[in-house]
Amino acid sequence: MTKIYIYCLFDMDALVGVYSSLKAIHRDALRLANRSSSRVMMFIDGVPSEPSLTVLRNTFKGKCDLDIKYRTSSSLVRIYKTKLKE
Repeated sequence: MTKIYIYCLFDMDALVGVYSSLKAIHRDALRLANRSSSRVMMFIDGVPSEPSLTVLRNTFKGKCDLDIKYRTSSSLVRIYKTKLKE
């Protein structure tokens, strides 16, 4: 049986899209979060870091049902990783 992982993008609590590509969801998350003049930070388990595709990929590697937040002073975007279940 094949494992299919999906990434859900939320703007505040509204679902924006469902992706299968980390590169595409990272791009769209940065675009959504970068609506103000403040800097975008990526929060992994409450710890802030610079938003990076490499950090995102390494954080999600081998894990499931995990979310990562992209925050600025006025916006919150969340990426949630899960797998399709039968």
